[in-house]
Amino acid sequence: MNLFKLPLAALLAALLAAPLMAGAAQSSCADPFACIRQIDAGELNVGYVDAGPADGKVVILLHGWPYDIHSYTDVVPMLTGAGYRVLVPYLRGFGTTRLRAADGVADGEPAAGGADVIAFMDALKIDRAILAGFDWGARNAAIAAALWPERVQGLVAVSGYLISSQQQASQPLAPEAELQWWYQFYFATERGRAGYAANRHAFARLIWQQASPRWQFDNATFERSAAALDNPDHVAITISNYRWRLGLETGQARYQALAARLASLPPISVPAITLESDANGAPHAAPQAYAQRFTGPYRHQQVSGGIGHNLPQEAPRAFADAVIAVTQF
Repeated sequence: MNLFKLPLAALLAALLAAPLMAGAAQSSCADPFACIRQIDAGELNVGYVDAGPADGKVVILLHGWPYDIHSYTDVVPMLTGAGYRVLVPYLRGFGTTRLRAADGVADGEPAAGGADVIAFMDALKIDRAILAGFDWGARNAAIAAALWPERVQGLVAVSGYLISSQQQASQPLAPEAELQWWYQFYFATERGRAGYAANRHAFARLIWQQASPRWQFDNATFERSAAALDNPDHVAITISNYRWRLGLETGQARYQALAARLASLPPISVPAITLESDANGAPHAAPQAYAQRFTGPYRHQQVSGGIGHNLPQEAPRAFADAVIAVTQF
C-alpha cells in the first residue's frame, strides 16, 4: 500500500488499522489482560500483557505457582497510571507460554526460570527493567538480579532472597517446616505426578487456601487464574521444579554453569525492597535470615492486614508502592 497516494480519510483509516510497532505498549485495549501478546524468547514462545506508555520505565511483574498473571490485575493500572510500561509474562508452563521446540524439555529448574526473564527482555529489546514478583516469580527475578545485575534497575521480591541450591535443599528441616513442604514430597512420587495431573485445579485451590488463609477469594477469581494451569507443559514443569530441589533431577546441560553460580548463593547488589505479609501460610524465611544477601540499597517492609502469600493480588497498593519506591533509591 502506498500511503502517500491515499486520500486523507483513507490515510487516517489505514494508519488506525495498522498494527502497533513491535515492543510498543498496547493502548487500544481497555483491559490489557484481554489482549495477550506472544513473542519468541529463548526456549519459549511467551504470552504476556503489555500496558502503559511505550517510553515509560519498564517494570516486569512475575507471578508464582499455582497462580498466574491475574495476580497483577490491580497492580498494573496503578503502575501505568504512574507512567510505567508494565509487562506481565506467563511463566514457563502457564497460560499461553509454550516451549518452542516440539521436543523441548519441560525443565522447571531455577536457572531456567531466571534465564527466561533475560531472554524475554532480549526479545523485546529491553536493556534494563525493574523486576518484581512473588513465589516462583520472586525467585526468577532474584536470579536475574544476582546473575545479570546490569540488566536490572531494581528488584521487589516477596519473601526475600529465594535463591537456593540442591545441596542446601538436601539439609533436613524441623518437622514443622517439613510439614509445610508436603506437596514437594508428594511430587517426588509418580502417584503425586498423576494426582496433580488429574486434579490440578482442586490442588491449586487447596494451595491458595493454605497459603492465604484469610483471603476470601471468590470462585470466579480462582477459576480465572486456574485456567492458566491447563497449559500442556504445566504438570511436567511443576514436577521438574520440585524434584530438582530435592536433587531428584539434574537439569539441562545448558544451565549447568548458571546453576553452579547460583549454588554459591550470590549477593544481590541492585536496589531492592523485600516484602513479607502477616498471614503468609506458605513456607518462608524470616527477613533477618536473608537481609545480608542484599548488598546494595535495601529495605524490608512488613505488610499487615491479614495478607497472605499472593501479596500483589491481596495488597496491590503496597506492592505497587514498593515498585515505585525502589526506582527512587
